[in-house]
Amino acid sequence: MVVSALADVVRGLKIVRDRVAQSASADPFEWVNDRLVRLEPARPLEELQRELDALQVQAQRLEHGLPEVATSQHLVFVGNPGTGKTTIARLLAAMYQSMGLLKKGHLVEVDRAELVGGYVGSTAIKTDRAIRRALDGVLFIDEAYALAPAGQLDFGPEAVETLLKRMEDYRHRLVVIVAGYPAPMHRFLNSNPGLRSRFSREIVFPDYTTNELLAITSEFATRNQYTLTREALTQLESVFDRVERNEGFGNARFARTLFEQALNAQALRLAGTAGETMATLDPSELVTLTSADVAHAARVLGEEPVRAAADGWWRRARGATFG
Repeated sequence: MVVSALADVVRGLKIVRDRVAQSASADPFEWVNDRLVRLEPARPLEELQRELDALQVQAQRLEHGLPEVATSQHLVFVGNPGTGKTTIARLLAAMYQSMGLLKKGHLVEVDRAELVGGYVGSTAIKTDRAIRRALDGVLFIDEAYALAPAGQLDFGPEAVETLLKRMEDYRHRLVVIVAGYPAPMHRFLNSNPGLRSRFSREIVFPDYTTNELLAITSEFATRNQYTLTREALTQLESVFDRVERNEGFGNARFARTLFEQALNAQALRLAGTAGETMATLDPSELVTLTSADVAHAARVLGEEPVRAAADGWWRRARGATFG
């Protein structure tokens, strides 16, 4: 007899409730939210709330002896790099496992290179291998649109066909999440009639706002026991305000890289001023990042000051790009 994919949801919800009972919150979503904020500060969670709400409704139906309404858990994540797509996918996998939807709840992240072969017959083998690794968990396909390149004939469509078949074969053991830039992802979903029907839900990951990027950078600093001066925060705000939010913008990755470059600038600054007296530096100097450090970091990443660094005015250097 085939066991329903949601047969253990009630038990799983009780496990989640037991975990959150030890905290101030009695809401499973608050427990999930707390875990996510620790991983990816400032990320909006409305979509994740809806996912959990839908599962809880199904659990309540089972508690009252009502039949399960089979729904697809496969998702489309749309957004630019660094917007938290992989983080959300990993958390969803853990949540599905806690609620009894998936036995293991692990995340297997792949891209085109791990699915598409270079000769006839090899693509199906590679795709099957990736799917077997992901069974009882989540298969996360980054830049999935590369499986259906526009105007090119290759083995990508074979990977898509294999994926669609296995999604049906293992519908109770596998959740697939495809992710990528907005426009290419919509083109990808239209490339095969079976894709739209299996990926019926789309979660949009907008670019981070200036305040969110400031929160992320401050979190990086706190985790590593650094302090940003008020002037440094003003410089950061100006950089984040003016950077272009396009497909080349790295969002949280840009914030991390900027922070790391500021650390390099601080090290150079302290080495240049201390000389032989490095050992006598006050501990507060070792943990403080200044506006000059942020200014140097911004230049490295293609941002140049329009006025003096203290003014906090910046412009984007011509032709600069970000990863």
